[in-house]
Amino acid sequence: MSPGPLVDLHPDVAAAVADGRPVVALESTLIAHGMPWPRNAETAFALQARVREGGAVPATIAVVGGRLKAGLDDGSIETLARAGAAVPKLSRRDLGWALARGGLGATTVAATMIVAERAGIRFFATGGIGGVHRGAPASFDISADLLELARTPVAVVCAGAKAILDLPLTLEVLETHGVPVIGWQTDELPAFYSRSSGLRVPLRADAPDELARLLAAHWGCGLGSGVVVAQPIPAAHELPRERVEAAISQALAEADAQGIRGKASTPFLLERVAALTGGDSLEANVALVLANAELAARLACAWRVRGGGMDGVH
Repeated sequence: MSPGPLVDLHPDVAAAVADGRPVVALESTLIAHGMPWPRNAETAFALQARVREGGAVPATIAVVGGRLKAGLDDGSIETLARAGAAVPKLSRRDLGWALARGGLGATTVAATMIVAERAGIRFFATGGIGGVHRGAPASFDISADLLELARTPVAVVCAGAKAILDLPLTLEVLETHGVPVIGWQTDELPAFYSRSSGLRVPLRADAPDELARLLAAHWGCGLGSGVVVAQPIPAAHELPRERVEAAISQALAEADAQGIRGKASTPFLLERVAALTGGDSLEANVALVLANAELAARLACAWRVRGGGMDGVH
């Protein structure tokens, strides 16, 4: 598949894709909106290093200069990190606007999946996917990430959905749209900062080759959806669910009082939860996304061993 005229592949990414070597996509919203400077830049570079250590090529994705970029140089990553929340947050609906106006844009899970698929990349590591927001029966606030997972064939390695969301309803929407949710060495959906949510996942994989076989079967029979690979946060960095829920409840009340809604809500809530936990939630976030990058690299390597590719299953 050609990436198209508006997608630029970093030379390392282009060479890896052309040779069929493993590549892992990384998002840029985490850099611009997920963490403060300079921790965001440090984490972005650490994620790329973790992917390389796992035997894959990292492809951090963003809009730079009105172009879709799969693979960023160090200068672009630092520019995104320093600009932070001033960088537009881009989902599917925003990509055309961002390309037309030029400049920088940070890609969400949904937008990163789109660019990854166009670039020929099957695996994507992130912290947590978006989902159904708490109070959605009244607000209808549901992340575009879920609909993107329903139609874009990329495996998203994550720690479940972000803990600020309604996890049971998020699972229901994924089921409705036929998106497999696979627990990595677990029977429960991880709760982002915590290893357990009390919610069972329908599928489980315990080894990279097992997961590769499942993906090959899913995509090989023409099912064009993405796949969620949910890995619990490393036990040493887990936060107690009760502590996290108390911080989320307070942050939600503050957001409601200030009228913060839509795409601004997630960065606000994550920042407030970090403050209310004394920075512990930020440390947990860094730990889990690094673990997900490592796993995504292992899975991309297992996929290559099986001979998997964007246009066929072997």
